[in-house]
Amino acid sequence: MDHFAYVDGTLCAENVPLPEIARSVGTPFYVYSTATLRRHFDVFAEGFAGTDTLIAFAVKSLSNIAVLSLLGKRGAGADIVSGGELFRALKAGIPAERIVFSGVGKTEREIADALDAGIGQFNVEGEAELAVLSRVASEKGMTAPVSFRINPDVDAGTHDKISTGRKGDKFGVPRARTFDAYALAEKLPGIRVQGVAMHIGSQITSLAPFEAAARSAVELVGTLRGMGHDIRTLDLGGGLGIPYGRAAEPPPLPSDYAKLIRSVTDGTDIRVMLEPGRMIVGNAGLFVVSMLYAKDQETRTYAIVDGAMNDLIRPMLYGAHHEIMPVTEKDAAATNYDVAGPVCESTDLFARDVALQDPQPGDLLAFRTAGAYGAVSASQYNTRPLVPEVLVDGDRFHVIRRRPSYEDILSLETIPDLSDH
Repeated sequence: MDHFAYVDGTLCAENVPLPEIARSVGTPFYVYSTATLRRHFDVFAEGFAGTDTLIAFAVKSLSNIAVLSLLGKRGAGADIVSGGELFRALKAGIPAERIVFSGVGKTEREIADALDAGIGQFNVEGEAELAVLSRVASEKGMTAPVSFRINPDVDAGTHDKISTGRKGDKFGVPRARTFDAYALAEKLPGIRVQGVAMHIGSQITSLAPFEAAARSAVELVGTLRGMGHDIRTLDLGGGLGIPYGRAAEPPPLPSDYAKLIRSVTDGTDIRVMLEPGRMIVGNAGLFVVSMLYAKDQETRTYAIVDGAMNDLIRPMLYGAHHEIMPVTEKDAAATNYDVAGPVCESTDLFARDVALQDPQPGDLLAFRTAGAYGAVSASQYNTRPLVPEVLVDGDRFHVIRRRPSYEDILSLETIPDLSDH
C-alpha cells in the first residue's frame, strides 16, 4: 500500500498535488510519503510485537536523515555499511546501541569511529577483519561486540547482482570455517563474541530461502552454545521483496514473513535482529520527471525526459522495472514510447514500449516504487546536480535535500598553479 493516488485527474502524494511540488523545486525530484513510511514500518514491526527483536533499517536503501529520524522515532535501529552511514544514523538521532555495522570492507577509521560511538554490534565478515577489529579495540582499551556473518550457501532466487548468500559470493565466512572463526575470536583481545548473522540477498519474493537460512542459523546457534560460546543475538538480515508495478505478482506479506521467522526463532532465548530496507521505503517514493521532447527514430519513438541514469540507475544496472505514470491524466489514445534520459550513453534508457497519452513538453511523469536504491545511488555524472528529495506529510511538503548549484558541485575542486612545462 502507498499514499499516491489521482485526485480529479492529478496524481497526488498524500494531499499534495505533484505539480505543486514541481513548481516549487523543479524537476526531476524524488518525493516520499510520510504516511507510507510509517505504515510500512509499523506493519513490519507488528509481526514481532512482544518479542526481543531489533528492526535495524538498512540505511543503504534510503539514507536521507529526515527519513532515518522518522523511522528512529518509531523504534528503528540502523544497519550501516560505512562510516558515512554511521554519521548519518547518529545525526538522525538513532541510539548507537541500536546500530549494527555490516559490510565486507570496514576501514580502521570506520571501526574506530564505531567503537567510539558505542554501537551495538559489528557483523564481522572474516578473520582478517577480526584481527584489525581486535587491534583497534585493544589500542583503545575497549571491547567490540561481535557477530560473525556466516555464508549459508543458500540461493535466494533473486537477481544475480543482489544475491549475497551463495558459496563463492564475497560476503560472510564460509560455513566450513565457522567454528575456527569463533574459536579465534574467543582468544583475541578486545573482542566479545555475542552473535550469529546471515543475509542472503535482496528483493526475495519467496519465503523458502528465508526459512532455509533461518533454520540453518538457529541450528548453528545451538551448536555454538554447546561449544561454550555465549551467543545472545541472531541477525537474519533483510531482503523481503516488494511488487514493482501493479501487475507484478505480489511477494509474501510482512505478516507471513514474521510468522515464518517466529516459527523458527521463538523459544530460542535469543535477540533477533532484522534489517529491512526496500520493504519499508520502496513503495513510499516516486521519481518525478518532465517530458522534454518526443523523438521519432524511424524504428523507435522516444520520450526524452529530464531525469537520467545518474538520477535513477536501477533500470540500467539491474534491468529493473518501474511503472511509469502520467501525473496528469489525459483523454487521449495511448502510444508506445521508449522513455530515455539526456545523458550521452545509449544505456540511459528507463523502459521500452511505455504506453503514454500524447506526451507533450512539460508534462510530468512519475516512476513508481522509487524510494529504495534511487536517490542513494545517484551521481553527478555529466555535471548533473543531485536531484531534490521531498517529504510529504498530509497537505504539507518539506525539501529534505535541496538541489545543489553548479557552484556547490565545483566547490570541492581546485585548479592548481602548475608550472609551464
